[in-house]
Amino acid sequence: MKNFLMIWPAMICSSLLFNNSFAQSVAIDTSFVKQPMPYKDFIAFVGKYNYGYAAEKFNLNIAEANLIAAGIFPDPELTLGWFDNGQRRLNMGYGFSSEIGWTLELGKKRKARVDLAKSEYELTKHLLQDYFRNLRADATLSYLQAMLNKLLLDVQLNSYQTMNRLAQSDSIRFKIGAITEIDARQSKLEAGSMLNDVFQAEAEWKMALANLFALIGKKQSDTLFITQGNFNAFDRTFNLSELITTAQNNRADLLAALQNKNVSKNLLKLAKANRVIDLGVTGGVNYVSYVRNVIAPTPSFTTVGIGVSIPLKFSNNRPGELKAAYYSNLQAEAQYNQIEIEIQNEVTQSYFNYLALQKQVRQFNNGLLTEAKAVLEGKIYSYQRGETSLLEVLNAQRTYNEIQQSYYQTLYNYAASLVELERSAGIWDINF
Repeated sequence: MKNFLMIWPAMICSSLLFNNSFAQSVAIDTSFVKQPMPYKDFIAFVGKYNYGYAAEKFNLNIAEANLIAAGIFPDPELTLGWFDNGQRRLNMGYGFSSEIGWTLELGKKRKARVDLAKSEYELTKHLLQDYFRNLRADATLSYLQAMLNKLLLDVQLNSYQTMNRLAQSDSIRFKIGAITEIDARQSKLEAGSMLNDVFQAEAEWKMALANLFALIGKKQSDTLFITQGNFNAFDRTFNLSELITTAQNNRADLLAALQNKNVSKNLLKLAKANRVIDLGVTGGVNYVSYVRNVIAPTPSFTTVGIGVSIPLKFSNNRPGELKAAYYSNLQAEAQYNQIEIEIQNEVTQSYFNYLALQKQVRQFNNGLLTEAKAVLEGKIYSYQRGETSLLEVLNAQRTYNEIQQSYYQTLYNYAASLVELERSAGIWDINF
């Protein structure tokens, strides 16, 4: 007994040293470079460097170029000619001809083209705003997912470290005959199983961090952005009717649908204008040289002429373009009404989902986690005193893990529901 009392402290010390060194060896991989990235900086980089958003911006440049092209008048046409009467023996002479022609557009076609290009430019601006609205929300969800994965990794790591310490303690207890070999092996087996969970959680965390890298248009390297912040900045108070009104006034996709109605109206005006007959105006100068024929000599002369050409628009009997524009106008009206209803429904569903998750978070904050942790610590204490079985400890550990994971998942869902609610309402005040 005396020998045991002398050996026991040394065994405990060596066990603790082993535990600490082993815990460090299975800690989070530090072989990659970590760069802290606050959310505010991250979302600013997304707006500045995201390649998808950059590509969408070119649509605005294209629409602006189309607006310039729509205001161009028809080009004039210059015709030059030379002729020779071909009678060298009779000296019939030669001549030159020149003519310039221009199409005179009637029916305000140019104005209709310009109005259509202007409305398409405004539509493109709204579509670009809507693209960024969704990009910003999706990028925020990715950032929150990385935060969640780090918390879930911490749960698995803490669970493993607790079980690993217990397994090392059981190894000592087995050597002194306090427990059976089966119990010592069982705790060691559980620790090994939990270590695999740690590795999987670590991989999921790193994949989430890599996704942040892609969102700001960076090529993969040995550097990963590390999220900062917590889930404590997502409490809001909203009024449903005010949210719906705000969404109907601010949502870029609804503004785009409204602008699409204007595009369809201008397209109909252009189709009507295209049915108006255009006039072709021409003017020319012809010169004929001196004819030296002895029978009928003719002096050289110059002629000047103007003319008007009128196309015969038999195609007006086939009003396909006009009908297509007319039905496109009706379609745009129906699409606008549908989007308006969908937005109201989307805001309403997001609002009720946010309230439900708000209640769930408050339920967790009422001591559920504390109770589960106290139960686990009590079970471990009783097990070390030989008053309970390892199975009860494992059940308490799994319950505590599940509650923690559920809590963190609920925090993420709560934050994500705010993102979706503000996305649907066309507002944005998220910062953490």
